[in-house]
Amino acid sequence: MTTGNMFDISGKQILITGGARGIGRMIAEGLLKVGATVFISTRKEDAATEAVRELSELGEIHAIAADITTEAGRNKVVDAVAERTDHLDALINNAGATWGASFDEFPDQAWDKVLGANVKAPFALAQRARRLLEAGAERGACPARIINIGSIDGLAVPSFENYSYSASKAAIHHLTRHMAATLAPTILVNAVAPGPFPTKMMSWILDEKGDEIAAANPLQRIGTPEDVTGVLTFLLSQASSYLTGTVIPLDGGLSTTMTVGMS
Repeated sequence: MTTGNMFDISGKQILITGGARGIGRMIAEGLLKVGATVFISTRKEDAATEAVRELSELGEIHAIAADITTEAGRNKVVDAVAERTDHLDALINNAGATWGASFDEFPDQAWDKVLGANVKAPFALAQRARRLLEAGAERGACPARIINIGSIDGLAVPSFENYSYSASKAAIHHLTRHMAATLAPTILVNAVAPGPFPTKMMSWILDEKGDEIAAANPLQRIGTPEDVTGVLTFLLSQASSYLTGTVIPLDGGLSTTMTVGMS
């Protein structure tokens, strides 16, 4: 194997949850451009139709409208994939939810909704998709991949009052390690913890303080789609075959170079 083809993921079949918008959309578009076959899930039928219409010129893409926070929705996604293929090379758990409210006003349903979407659903979907992933590992004679999309908010205390979100992302980071220990060596499980990216979830704060946020970053900018594609391509490729149970900060150094003032 040469250095060049170590990073080749063309022909791989990859399922991305929440792939119609935000970072999931960036991942889907980037992986199509490098030759992967992409399946995405999204909650709304019109979003699924639009994603296929807009991205099909880049490569082979299939979209399934389903709510993966429910057992029925997870079954629908995996069954739809299984109707088209007998294996998956990777599952990227990207879909999620957030909630913001002050400490005194933070409601019970914010915990149920966010932990259900950000922790329970990725685990349960991985259970359901395991057979297809193991078939992919056997077919390709190399481990399949599960990549969980976490957040910088699970690595450091965020400046926003999103208590259940930050807790859920810390949880998915640790769940990544636990799953990695269980599923090795057939399936490698890693996580990516993005910092600020131009997504709908962050649009409100970037519109108000985008320049300030970029200036506070050691790299003096926010993330780009190419940043996401690069890390995901590495994790999906043969180049990462000796890596499992890791959490990679994709934040321009925000979480890894932060300083603490001393009084």
